[in-house]
Amino acid sequence: MTTELLVVGGERRPAVEDRTFAVIEPGTGAPMAEVAEAGPEDARRAVDVAVRAFEVGPWPRTPATLRGRVLLRASAMVREGLEDLARLEARNAGKPIGDARDEIGIVADTLEYWGGAANKIFGETVPIQDPGLDVTLREPVGVCVLITPWNFPLVISTWKIAPALACGNTIVVKPASYTPLSVLRLAEILVEAGLPPDAISVLPGPGSAVGNALVTDPRVNKVGFTGSTEVGSKIMALAARNITRVSLELGGKSANVVFADADMDKAVERSVWAVFGNTGQDCCARSRVFVERSAYDDFVAAMAKRTDELKVGPPLEEETDLGPMISAGQRETSLEYLEIGQKEGARLVTGGEIPEVAGGEGGFYLRPAATPSSPTPR
Repeated sequence: MTTELLVVGGERRPAVEDRTFAVIEPGTGAPMAEVAEAGPEDARRAVDVAVRAFEVGPWPRTPATLRGRVLLRASAMVREGLEDLARLEARNAGKPIGDARDEIGIVADTLEYWGGAANKIFGETVPIQDPGLDVTLREPVGVCVLITPWNFPLVISTWKIAPALACGNTIVVKPASYTPLSVLRLAEILVEAGLPPDAISVLPGPGSAVGNALVTDPRVNKVGFTGSTEVGSKIMALAARNITRVSLELGGKSANVVFADADMDKAVERSVWAVFGNTGQDCCARSRVFVERSAYDDFVAAMAKRTDELKVGPPLEEETDLGPMISAGQRETSLEYLEIGQKEGARLVTGGEIPEVAGGEGGFYLRPAATPSSPTPR
């Protein structure tokens, strides 16, 4: 088992308080890596580095075309190492290896897109009444704190990292404690690709300590957060103290609507993956399906049958459709909701049990469940 250190100014360093925490592999329930646990002092030091890098370092002063080339090189490196990155992501997040490969492909595509976009971010010439010229210029905002979730660890991190770097900002990334490993590796790839080391830091650790310290630092110019609505509202309140710019991508309660004249085979297939993809751990997972009354019985039967066909298994097995949930606590929450739903009148037509998975003893597996409610009268 390896020990992963923090990335501070592009260099691996232990936490100031020398604390570590275990990253648990969802597929086995066993420790996968030991990771340095950042605290408030590490946050302060990372912002120190980012501020200096922005004020006097090379990255904000690098021509946009050259910044783009760094991202393009990083994209090529991700593609070259796609299988290793995919296996790391699959093990750390419990994703089926096929899904992990697709996501690492998205990471490469994102870096490639912003590598091409870096020198195409233009200002405007603004019409004015009096003789003269009025222009706007696009400039880097400064130090960006990027807080990312565990459900799509590297994809969502790259959606924040790539545009921030393309525009010449310096960044401090706070990955989720469940899934920091691929983000730490991406920082190394970016530096290998030519990013000045002082432009990036990655601080795994508890959000209540590291995240709060970063968000409330008055030297931070921008906060980007993806996660729960509850935590997002707290981050917005903390950022408001310094009038810090903030972008939030939070949870939802999405629904599918199926009418009787729909292509039922297609509706069932897409509904199944819309809710169970990534074991349902997705802010836009379709946790509800509204079905026209005349199609209700047939749809429920077909949905239950297709759900029952999904193979739950270890992430690295090619035939696995659904891997484990991220943690024992997340699985317990799902079981509690199944119980609540049945007490409120829903009926369990398939799934909902903890399966025996060969090679996955101790992992956080759960059979996908369908719990239709009684149809509303006409």
